[in-house]
Amino acid sequence: MWAEGAVSEGDPSLERHFKGHRDAVTSVDFSLNKKQLASGSMDSCLMIWSMKPQMRAYRFVGHKDAVMCVQFSPSGHLVASGSRDKTVRLWIPNAKGESTAFKAHTATVRSVHFSSDGQSLVTASDDKTVKVWTVHRQKFLFSLSQHINWVRCARFSPDGRLIVSASDDKTVKLWDKTSRECIHSFCEHGG
Repeated sequence: MWAEGAVSEGDPSLERHFKGHRDAVTSVDFSLNKKQLASGSMDSCLMIWSMKPQMRAYRFVGHKDAVMCVQFSPSGHLVASGSRDKTVRLWIPNAKGESTAFKAHTATVRSVHFSSDGQSLVTASDDKTVKVWTVHRQKFLFSLSQHINWVRCARFSPDGRLIVSASDDKTVKLWDKTSRECIHSFCEHGG
């Protein structure tokens, strides 16, 4: 982690170095209050790091393959992770223990993203779909499936009414969450 402001002063200085994963780290995310850091790794683990000087770390085990993406919920009470094992998991960052597994994808999960109210989760996968889940009921809601190649990323708009997805099919698609329709597809164009 780099010291705040150090980059603008020219030469960044290393503030902290976190060690604990046993393989390459694939994803990181800060909690909104900046008190914790989540990291996912090829070692199949999620780690939650305390940003306090004592820097306590928790290792969360549950995925059966590499963790490809992590994100804290807006409240910081949950962390979502997506994996090559085709699952999405919800973890409580302050309690070491089992997670809730969401299963609906049929290939690697590349992206997880909470809505700004923390009520919904959108995921993107190599199965060419975007899936939407309810967080508190811990249930799959619906799938968006017009991409013709891997979906690398999906995000909610700030108001939660739209979803945007990006794919290896060279398109960015804009979806209406209520109607579940693709309302625009941005395609590669010649320059």
